Amino acid sequence: MQRLLILIGLALVVAGLMWPWLSRLPLGRLPGDISIQRDEFSFHLPLMTSLVLSVVLTLVLWFWRK
Repeated sequence: MQRLLILIGLALVVAGLMWPWLSRLPLGRLPGDISIQRDEFSFHLPLMTSLVLSVVLTLVLWFWRK
């Protein structure tokens, strides 16, 4: 459990350092993401982004186990 928490912490640090480049990726703005904006209301549901991240993480973890 300790190693897992350390790895998660390191991944967050790396993602934080790479944020200027990661923010340029189209995640959150893919076709299939639902975004509704009204005068005093905005709603964003990143469906396609969630699916893409789920598939990528599943493949990474699957390869990591082998």
